[in-house]
Amino acid sequence: MISLQEVKVRMDVTGKEMVINRKEVALKKVKKIKAGYSAFAETKEVSTFIKKELEKAGITDVYEDESDLGSWFIPGNDKEG
Repeated sequence: MISLQEVKVRMDVTGKEMVINRKEVALKKVKKIKAGYSAFAETKEVSTFIKKELEKAGITDVYEDESDLGSWFIPGNDKEG
């Protein structure tokens, strides 16, 4: 079951509403981080989900650069944690 905190409604370029599942977005970004790529999280909710998923996976070698616009997650050399 998806909580209301995980879902956000946005308008696309045509003006239609889109439902965005923040947890799904975070999981896709975690997958990128595991593959050795950096990922950007635009919201605190997505950043929080990313941190939780990285912790669950035992991945500790990730630098988080926070700003007013969001957070960059930059993996270190050790892709396995």
